[in-house]
Amino acid sequence: MNSKVYDVLIIGGGAAGLMAASVCAKRGKTTLLLEGNKAFGKKILISGGGRCNFTNLFATHENYQSENQHFFKSALKRYSPYDFLDLVEKYKIEYVEKKAGQLFCKQSARSIVEMLVSECEKSGSELVLNTKVLSVGKLDDLFQVQTASEEFQARNLIVATGGLPIAQIGGNDFGLGLAREFKLATTEVDPALVPFKLKDSLLKKTSALSGVSLPVRIFNERISFDEDLLFTHKGLSGPAILQISLYWNVGESVTIDFLPTENSDDLISYKKSHPKRSIDTFLKSRLPKKFVEYWCQRECLSLVKKLADYSNDELIASIEALKNFSVNPAASEGYRKAEVMRGGVSTDEISSKTMEAKSVKGLYFIGEVVDVTGQLGGFNFQWAWASAHAAGQSII
Repeated sequence: MNSKVYDVLIIGGGAAGLMAASVCAKRGKTTLLLEGNKAFGKKILISGGGRCNFTNLFATHENYQSENQHFFKSALKRYSPYDFLDLVEKYKIEYVEKKAGQLFCKQSARSIVEMLVSECEKSGSELVLNTKVLSVGKLDDLFQVQTASEEFQARNLIVATGGLPIAQIGGNDFGLGLAREFKLATTEVDPALVPFKLKDSLLKKTSALSGVSLPVRIFNERISFDEDLLFTHKGLSGPAILQISLYWNVGESVTIDFLPTENSDDLISYKKSHPKRSIDTFLKSRLPKKFVEYWCQRECLSLVKKLADYSNDELIASIEALKNFSVNPAASEGYRKAEVMRGGVSTDEISSKTMEAKSVKGLYFIGEVVDVTGQLGGFNFQWAWASAHAAGQSII
């Protein structure tokens, strides 16, 4: 057994873990971080196509999903996107703003990992790679953390182990299991921000569209998104699908509006101006050619029939079909393709101000392992930074 007793031991060297280590050490706490992989921040490195969408300037509580829609407000308010951006600018990391406040590294996500590691090392954190935690116990006021080579002791334990997505870079349920060992409740977990698989009957008809992308409005009874949709050889993907997947349960349908900026009146007006043209001419000026060919075949729309030969009611029905296409996905593509895990350690068990377990003094859960999941667009990284900051600042 290592005879040293640390003020804080952190399990997990991803976004939340590294952030927590730097915050704790800056406050003078002796801090040890254990990471099972050969490198820190593997999820950071692969995110955003290797450029890491590290925050969103417009992040608010409305961008998050949890059984308790108030839980995350405190941490997000106390550590804003601009707080993290100050750190990025301090390190002179070049970044670009893409859609709707999404900030990406201009060069490589590696600069974010290097920045976090540097912050830890400068403040005196001990960072250890290739060290998987086998078990955790608590004796009196000390946590006993067992690895393959030795046992460590700490007065406080921060669990930043992430979730189940992408097992090949270390995704697992260790944090959930640890919570249950300490008698803490967990919510049901599912893959989120994940592509959909289509049922074979529909997939046979859409397979020719693989690679076609188009802007849509996608919605269900709970929420709506205006984003791009991508047809794949397995089903549907793209930002629109990833977004709605956070609010989707197996067995439910979603509705797609393939003409989000048009309505039936536009087609009626077009008919008046161009009575001799066909309906596919109207559609091809607004939608990808391949998709229009698929849709006309699906709806048995004539490519030679003139618009003047359609009644207004027929044209309205055609547009409404495009604007209210209901899909019942067969399944998601699972944790292998999911960007995050929905669900986790129940927020009923954790203080929203400190991230500390209410029933276990000194035990903290941060980041993805907690039942807080953000939408696509940098919101999950912002939750990692904010929850880590809340925990790090509260440790006595």
